[in-house]
Amino acid sequence: MDKRLILLLVGVAVWLSGNASGQRDHPRKWGSGEPHPIKYVEEQKTAYWVEKAQETLHAKLAETQAAHTNAAKNVIMFLGDGMSVHTVTATRNLLGDSAEKVYFEQFPYTGLSKTYCVNRQVADSACTATAYLGGVKGNYGTIGINANVARYSCDGAAMEENQVESIAQWAQEAGKDAGLVTTARVTHASPAGVYAHIADRNWENDWEVTNRQCNTEQTPDIARQLVEGQVGKALKVILGGGRQQFINTTVNDEEGYPGYRTDGRHLIKDWLADKQAANASANYVWSRKGLSLVDLDKTEYLLGLFATSHLPYDGDRARNRSQLADPSLTELTEAAIRVLQRNEKGFFLFVEGARIDMAHHDTYARRSLEDTAEFARAVQKAREMTSDEDTLIVVTADHAHTMSINGYPYRDQEIFGLTDDDTDDDLPYAILSYANGPGYKSAFNLADGRARLTEKLTDKTDFQFPSMVPLDAESHGGDDVAVYASGPFSQFFSGNYEQTNIPAMMARAAGIGPYGNIQP
Repeated sequence: MDKRLILLLVGVAVWLSGNASGQRDHPRKWGSGEPHPIKYVEEQKTAYWVEKAQETLHAKLAETQAAHTNAAKNVIMFLGDGMSVHTVTATRNLLGDSAEKVYFEQFPYTGLSKTYCVNRQVADSACTATAYLGGVKGNYGTIGINANVARYSCDGAAMEENQVESIAQWAQEAGKDAGLVTTARVTHASPAGVYAHIADRNWENDWEVTNRQCNTEQTPDIARQLVEGQVGKALKVILGGGRQQFINTTVNDEEGYPGYRTDGRHLIKDWLADKQAANASANYVWSRKGLSLVDLDKTEYLLGLFATSHLPYDGDRARNRSQLADPSLTELTEAAIRVLQRNEKGFFLFVEGARIDMAHHDTYARRSLEDTAEFARAVQKAREMTSDEDTLIVVTADHAHTMSINGYPYRDQEIFGLTDDDTDDDLPYAILSYANGPGYKSAFNLADGRARLTEKLTDKTDFQFPSMVPLDAESHGGDDVAVYASGPFSQFFSGNYEQTNIPAMMARAAGIGPYGNIQP
């Protein structure tokens, strides 16, 4: 036999032997019971992420010395929760055509950020909030703390060396005002990144802390941190949902729903009392009508909790007249800016379109794109109310989702429709589908295999778009997400970078915090 052939056969045999005996370098499988150690130990330290951000800033400053370098008086960060690139692309079609631009796509600079957690390839809204607001990556499910703290740790978040400061704190320390707007509960994972340090994103009230056998004084819940914490109590604007997190189980809110707290606290009254003790003008509102009656030009502090839990989907607001009692994200954004603009030194504002993500989890693609369209309108309102000479606006997402745009639909086809490609089973399939989620029920029939879809079905608001793997809730995706920027130092936001660089670049633009004076 030819010598070269013998060597080839020996090599193949060795490869097959290694493959069969498990000697190849496979990733660990979920559920194997094996421990999952931190892959890179240095990522557990705050200094690691600070040094990486400083290196990036030095490089960007050297590249952009001739670019727009007026200091940003104001910084507004818009966070489309779960707003993947596919979500933005599909929203273009919702607006009229695949060639349309969602408003913020017109911004002069676009980049991509990497969304993983220290211990997970695919992130959640908690660890990402720590990254894009504080500049440090943490563990999945934790907020405002570094990766030294494991999820559910009762005492780790209380240790100052593990706490991660947010850009809201940097703004406050520089004499600027800060605020937050969200369509979720104001204690939810993304907005909590503005002000909280907590080892579990679910600890929104004291009962949740106690249920994990933690001491509520050692581990104050997220709602308490918003009302009593250093950053939270100084926020000038807090607008969103989540009244139940602030009141006791024995107390009903304005719409008749009991609270979740078991400590007897009424944190809304505590918030008002604190502002009155400081002789500050403060208003609490719980409805769209109430918000309209507030003199925003004379209000120092504004707390608006417009729902017991999350605000409704924006598309549902338009379809259901009773939900017009709830303000839109655009209206909330406008109110926040009017209050914050009173500070001559400027402000930092965080605005979250939260329900983009929640609709994706239920594979409600229509609702998700409708909320993305409203999110874009809020961005437009903010840009119209401010100047790109002194206000930096950054638009991004915390993570992606598994929705994809399938097949080869015609340009004039609605994004929620079906493709007429030839398929092996002679059945049409949806242009939008998910890798996993509850839409499995609409996609497959246990008796017959793939279900027959019709556009009459996909036109329904509650239609759950098809998914391949059955899950109660569709999962996040691990994709990089887009970043769009307009205003001072917006040139920083081009390229591909760690999500942790985003607050560093915003802070450098505004001249605040630990990155405010970084030079080439």
